[in-house]
Amino acid sequence: MQRLVPLSVSTPNTYSGNYGLDPFPLHTDLAHWRLPPRYFMLRCVKGYAEVPTLVFDGNQVVSNIGRELLRRAVVRPRRPKAGEVRLLRLLGDGPDAEILRWDSLYLKPASRIGEIAVASVSECLGSITPTAVALIEKGDTMVIDNWRMLHGRSAVMESYQNRHLERVYLGSLN
Repeated sequence: MQRLVPLSVSTPNTYSGNYGLDPFPLHTDLAHWRLPPRYFMLRCVKGYAEVPTLVFDGNQVVSNIGRELLRRAVVRPRRPKAGEVRLLRLLGDGPDAEILRWDSLYLKPASRIGEIAVASVSECLGSITPTAVALIEKGDTMVIDNWRMLHGRSAVMESYQNRHLERVYLGSLN
């Protein structure tokens, strides 16, 4: 279980280290992994309506941009993992479902089609309004399909820095 609290300063390999208390952009958790976690659960320890988790159905991205372009788009992680740089597809096949991977910070285009697709996804996400889901009461919980749904976080005012969620990655819901 990971403890998630807003930080104004953190290490540069984290979202808090890059964005601090500013909004987190929509993304797939661990999009730079060959196989990102299938699901994750967020549970509220201390929440605020003013600091919601933002979610958006990635199927709308696929519909707007096109499955073919996203399947041909090759990206690479920002940094090597275990000394290797593996090329990844923005839309690929998982063991039991398609994987839409997106992370404007940690994934970089690795082909001309990748450049086109990354620009298209950025434009698409810039024109949408995600759904805000606030986990407020202790124990409020949500499960996100990490291969389909993109998620982010709203900005955090200093008075809400004690927001505290717990995150657990899940391989399946069975």
